[in-house]
Amino acid sequence: MDISKYIDFTNLKADATTDDVKRLCAVARERGYASVCVNSRYVSLCKKELAGSGVKVACVVGFPLGAASTAAKAFEAKKAVEDGADEIDTVIAVGAVKERDFGYVEEDVRAVVACGATVKVILETCLLTDEEIALASAACARAGADFVKTSTGFSTGGATLRAVEIMKANCGNCGIKASGGIKDYDTATAFINAGASRIGTSTKL
Repeated sequence: MDISKYIDFTNLKADATTDDVKRLCAVARERGYASVCVNSRYVSLCKKELAGSGVKVACVVGFPLGAASTAAKAFEAKKAVEDGADEIDTVIAVGAVKERDFGYVEEDVRAVVACGATVKVILETCLLTDEEIALASAACARAGADFVKTSTGFSTGGATLRAVEIMKANCGNCGIKASGGIKDYDTATAFINAGASRIGTSTKL
């Protein structure tokens, strides 16, 4: 299986440099990946480096905790799109999920969806119960998200096949992005076979 079009090639490290991001873009261009995923500082750089390649630029919002205010997430998403982002990977308000405040969750996601880009909502599934994953997935679908995503890669665990199965059963027409700890071809294909339509990884696959 050619998995290149599934890959969101990622560098979200605090110590990532301009040269690191340029190398990220060069690999993504060469391999024909779906996107690069970066922090907002590097969106305009990636847009320039990837011009004409067909590789999209994805930017994280409210990352990695999801605990920023809704207004801050909405502003961050809007600015990223103005700078050239095609896709936004935003972190769900995990605390609101734990409190079962899905009105807040939906409002939070809708505010980011308003930016007009493709929006992926990171659930941080390692912090949620199976029931919370199901409810959060459904809330994201109601709020107009394009994808639900497993993990930031910055918390206590990464993607699991079980989480993807629950997300798939509850996210309506949303796509699924598996991310966090996916470092080889066999693992990536297992997630694709389980229903993932994007794979987030910092490893060249």
